[in-house]
Amino acid sequence: MKPAIKILGDFLQGLGRAQLFLLTILRSIPATLLRPREIVRQVYMVGVLSLIIIVISGSFIGMVLALQAHHTLSKFGASSSLGTLVALSIVRELGPVVTALLFAGRAGSAIAAEIGLMTATNQLSGMEMMAVDPVQRVVAPRFLAGFLSMPLLASIFAVMAIGVSGGYFIGVDLLGVDEGSYWSQIHQNVEWRDIRDMLIKSLVFGATVSWIAVYQGYYSAPTSEGVSRATTSTVVVSSLAILALDFILTAFMFR
Repeated sequence: MKPAIKILGDFLQGLGRAQLFLLTILRSIPATLLRPREIVRQVYMVGVLSLIIIVISGSFIGMVLALQAHHTLSKFGASSSLGTLVALSIVRELGPVVTALLFAGRAGSAIAAEIGLMTATNQLSGMEMMAVDPVQRVVAPRFLAGFLSMPLLASIFAVMAIGVSGGYFIGVDLLGVDEGSYWSQIHQNVEWRDIRDMLIKSLVFGATVSWIAVYQGYYSAPTSEGVSRATTSTVVVSSLAILALDFILTAFMFR
């Protein structure tokens, strides 16, 4: 009984510290906005460098989804609805969720490792000794970059999966679905509300993954083992948080 109580107590303590840390980050954002160059640099590091894995993953997921959907729809003579099924699946769910999971694995782990290494080498302590706020200087730009990058990456993922080389390539070029029917079905059935929900999910996921990454790195043990543990925890906790938040957000959006 006592170990269970201790685990629960440690969890609540960590959750409270993470929330206070988030408030500290949010207070630092106005000052961070005065340094747009650093924000652009971090957007490049966490967003642009994640682009290649987003593009490739979006293309293959669109292909697989089109193959699976066409195989099922053809049994009911509904192959013309392939565009609708692919588009709605990607825009509503797979786009923001898979992008967030990939973002956590690539950019989130990199942020945690970088800040953890700065903690282990006493760089953050050195900033404090020089009266430089490490949260404002190091943490806030990375948090803001992740928050801004996620909607853009999710949109690119959706475009690649639905049209450029994913669902369109398999459905129209390979399986012979009528091109006009494919695009008209998407145009008729994908509403602005679906795109809005995708962007909302992306913003929430981006903020969550960035928050977890900077927190794990900032409070990691100042050892090589601590940095590796922080990196692993970032990916695991972010993945679970993304799936849980996806359920909550979807429940509210389809209420």
